[in-house]
Amino acid sequence: MAEIAAPRGTHDILPAESASWRWLLQAHDRIAESFGYRPIETPIFESTELFARGVGAETDIVEKQMFTFTDRGGRALSLRPESTAGVVRAVLGAHLDQERRPVRVHYRGPMFRAERPQAGRQHQFTQVGVECIGERSPDLDAEVIEIAWRFFDALQLTGVRLQVNTLGDAEDRRRYRDALVAYYSPFRARLCDDCKRRLDINPLRLLDCKKDSDLVAGAPVMWDLLDAGSKAFFNDVLSSLEKAGVPATVNHRIVRGLDYYADTVFEFWHDSLHGAQNSLGGGGRYDGLAELLDLPPAPGTGYALGAERILMVAQRLGIAPGPDPDCDAVVCSVETPQAQVAATFARELRTAGVRVVLDVSERRLDRKLRAADRLGARAAVIVGEEEVRDGTVVVRDLFEHAQQRVGSPELTDAVSRVIRMRA
Repeated sequence: MAEIAAPRGTHDILPAESASWRWLLQAHDRIAESFGYRPIETPIFESTELFARGVGAETDIVEKQMFTFTDRGGRALSLRPESTAGVVRAVLGAHLDQERRPVRVHYRGPMFRAERPQAGRQHQFTQVGVECIGERSPDLDAEVIEIAWRFFDALQLTGVRLQVNTLGDAEDRRRYRDALVAYYSPFRARLCDDCKRRLDINPLRLLDCKKDSDLVAGAPVMWDLLDAGSKAFFNDVLSSLEKAGVPATVNHRIVRGLDYYADTVFEFWHDSLHGAQNSLGGGGRYDGLAELLDLPPAPGTGYALGAERILMVAQRLGIAPGPDPDCDAVVCSVETPQAQVAATFARELRTAGVRVVLDVSERRLDRKLRAADRLGARAAVIVGEEEVRDGTVVVRDLFEHAQQRVGSPELTDAVSRVIRMRA
């Protein structure tokens, strides 16, 4: 019978990797919450219509990359390819914007896209992000960008590059779409199949093409078609970023892959991730998204970052933490008759906050101590016949290979002293 493996495009996070994941996720929680963002969780699947309306029915994500199924009631559901649409639905559906404006939330969790699996791009992947819903302000665009930047700082992730652009308002984008269609139409015959389709339904996506880069280089620039109000808004974003000490480069070719973006858009890049996968994530403003979902109008801005890609960079930079030890201490009995006393000591230490493994095996003591070493324990607590008789216990420092006998009431203090020597 063939071995059952993890599905293609997914991966297991094994115990040895858990420390680096916890390091990343907790850092993002901490930085987001330092800006007043509260945690939110939404379902991993939503109505397919939510993404068709919000992300865009003609986008590659909706047309090609969603995992969609039908429930027993015949309703079309999809595993979420991104979180913004679901978070906006949740926030406005619960009327949180009536309690406070803006609503500041942060999230983490798995997303799903049926893309060709490769390094940094899987069917299931983890994103961290923030959303700020309910107010339109260039300062809020700068705020969410600064949160991401401070997050990278907290990880000591050097070499991150921030690129920003503006897509203007709806009228600006209409003019720009018309200009792109006029520019690309004479070259239709040489366009790749994807770009021929984009020319008809979503011309802004033409700027993402990697095959016709010479055409992209000569395409009209959005900035030249913006009205004065859109330019002023974007310049205010740049000014706020400068005041916050966040270095940004303007790149007028950034459009992002989701239809709901308007005005400010941005991406974070790292050159150690080569090719098309060198983006760590990005975001932007989405003032019209709520109305696309038939919800009350509510401007918003936010970002999503790819956790797996960030960890890839951290590992290449040598800053990702290694595996945590399994425990602080191992409690073991010399012989079976002392096992219950050993279990009592283990419970006492756990109550005091010590991470303890109770060795219940019948191995010789020397093998138990070697096993404790492999677990990364700093201390071993040894309970033998003599210790039970005298009301004592042996505490062994597994790093220094020194040990002491203490009265059982002093056990917790003795183990804590040994553990603190590691820190």
